[in-house]
Amino acid sequence: MRNKTGLFDLEKHFAFYGAYHSNPMNIAIHMLFVWPIFFTAILLLDFTPSLFNLPHINFSLFGIHVSLIFNFGFLLALIYAVFYVCLDYKAGTLAALLCGICWIVSSFLATLLGFSLAWKVVLAVQLFCWTGQFIGHGVFEKRAPALLDNLVQAFVMAPFFVLFEALQTFFGYEPCPGFHASVRAKIETEINEWKEKKQKLLH
Repeated sequence: MRNKTGLFDLEKHFAFYGAYHSNPMNIAIHMLFVWPIFFTAILLLDFTPSLFNLPHINFSLFGIHVSLIFNFGFLLALIYAVFYVCLDYKAGTLAALLCGICWIVSSFLATLLGFSLAWKVVLAVQLFCWTGQFIGHGVFEKRAPALLDNLVQAFVMAPFFVLFEALQTFFGYEPCPGFHASVRAKIETEINEWKEKKQKLLH
């Protein structure tokens, strides 16, 4: 784990993201709202056409015929799933499973709701969840979201970060001995540097 560098440097990713999410209440808010944002994004993308010449996977659920189409919704879920497994195969496998479930369930909802209703549901959920997260940063964290400094990393890491936080909080999971201690040290260093810069700007 420690030998991974660059794009797959899990410790670096978590140190960056964790520096913007150190307040327990803000972390809890993100645990509640991040995955719904990811899920509804896939739901909206489920209305895009197929990207590959592959047969659809058809099944019935609660009497509703559903087709799993390999479209942009599938592609987004696949990219996230593969990246998470590369970061950490244990927690990443769980995250990949959740990505797959999101794609399957969103395909069911897309069929059930239809585009005319689905986009309204997506818009409502996205607005509600994003508002909650900005409140978490403004009221509790008192620091702007990570997406303002690194948009791609913030969006990609967010679902994995909150899942990883849950695994660590409730089950004491860490990918290798000393991982969380090392990340915590880096987070504290980054936060202290940010506070120093903030103080200099105020004076």
